Amino acid sequence: MITRHTLVMAAMMALLEILGPPTLAKERLAFSGGPEGGTFQYFSNGISIRLSRALLEVEVSNTASAGSLENLRRVNSGEADFGIVYSGDVFLARNGKLTRDESKYENVYALGYLYGAPAHLVTLASSGINSVADLAGKRVAVGGAGSGAASAAQRLFTTLGLWDKMDVEFLGYSEAASAMGDRLLDAFWVVAGFPNSSVIQAAASNPIRIIDVVAEAKTAGFFESYPFYTLLEIPAATYRGVDSPVASFQDSALWVAGKHVDAKFVEAALAEIFSPQGLAYMVKVKSTAKAMSIEGGLKGIVTPLHPGAVTFWRAKGLEIQAGQTSR
Repeated sequence: MITRHTLVMAAMMALLEILGPPTLAKERLAFSGGPEGGTFQYFSNGISIRLSRALLEVEVSNTASAGSLENLRRVNSGEADFGIVYSGDVFLARNGKLTRDESKYENVYALGYLYGAPAHLVTLASSGINSVADLAGKRVAVGGAGSGAASAAQRLFTTLGLWDKMDVEFLGYSEAASAMGDRLLDAFWVVAGFPNSSVIQAAASNPIRIIDVVAEAKTAGFFESYPFYTLLEIPAATYRGVDSPVASFQDSALWVAGKHVDAKFVEAALAEIFSPQGLAYMVKVKSTAKAMSIEGGLKGIVTPLHPGAVTFWRAKGLEIQAGQTSR
């Protein structure tokens, strides 16, 4: 005998067959990027879109921010799950050494290296400035007030005993290049990927020299005090008239995650972005992503990795250093 209950159950089963299995709720994660139009925002938006499309159980939303320090604070508090932060900021924040902020931000874990921002110390070839020490008594632009470039300049020149001996100007890169061309400055400082448009601008107007900043910094113990900086060379002919490679150093933009983020999501996210297809996609998003690779995935990282990142990079054959061990 067919009862009303039997008919209702049959109807429900038929409906389930039509609709298919229930859709599982996605885990929603927030990625804190950077100012609109900036490199941080290109990277964070690109990663967010890629992960949302590739990982069925995750939806990642990208949000703009003021940059590295805001991202660090958002991720540390749990307001954001992912972010992009300079290695130097992660290191200083973890040790309570940020400028005018002694709080320790210990919930921010590194995932991988994205790209570097090298230092350039630029002067006119006719200036008579041949070394960092020659900047004493000179007019030097170090970047805008409160910028990462200005902070790096203050760290270096203070270590070398020059900060209070120079006539420091807080100018943006393009303005500084113009001022040097007009002989209103003796040198200017840039922390950005090469070739940098402002250095190109300066070299187009006058013969320039880029000063080796590494030799004196090593002697002064700068890299021991700030171990997040990594050495590199600005290749010969990167800029007009600079025909030999120049030793320099860079800070590293890192992809980070909060301690609260599930290790399985971190591992899956790294596997997607650092796959051959993911890396090719990131280069299309921003050519700066050419610096990303499996081999260089831990470059510039001197603070603990997220447990999911430890699992991922070990599986790729990379050695986890003592300072990169999660705790």
